[in-house]
Amino acid sequence: MFEEFMGIPAHPLVLHAAVVFVPLLALLAIGYALVPPIRSHTRWVLGLLAVGAPLAALVAKLTGDAFFHRLRTANRVSPEYVPKLEAHQQLGNLTLYTTIGLAVVTLALVYLVVPASSGPGPANRALTWPVRILTVVAAGVSVYYVVRTGDSGAKAVWEGL
Repeated sequence: MFEEFMGIPAHPLVLHAAVVFVPLLALLAIGYALVPPIRSHTRWVLGLLAVGAPLAALVAKLTGDAFFHRLRTANRVSPEYVPKLEAHQQLGNLTLYTTIGLAVVTLALVYLVVPASSGPGPANRALTWPVRILTVVAAGVSVYYVVRTGDSGAKAVWEGL
């Protein structure tokens, strides 16, 4: 299911959704946490990205796993490149996990930090600053792993299999 799309390996096609949506989620979450005037304009988009970005990361991971399995079973990978691809696979797992964490924290942020124009938010305002700080940290970690994963995958491809 996750191996090919119209005869082309699906991983190189779908990974770009994660490469776009995860940093976009991170950027928008940081903006929502720290810049009050944009909250009323970005609330729903941020909520949708908090659902879509982890799904994009999951599909990229599943297609990557299927692609790697196909290459290994067909003996199309040189033995010296297997460790590089396995390292890329582990970074992809970390990207998925950090993106899920960012999404959870972002949804908590959207729930707790309500734009001023929307009326009063939840009663416990003491949670808003820790959630904002956690969101900024989670955003940075997620973007870090997206970049590391992409870099390791690109090096594996361009250095040859």
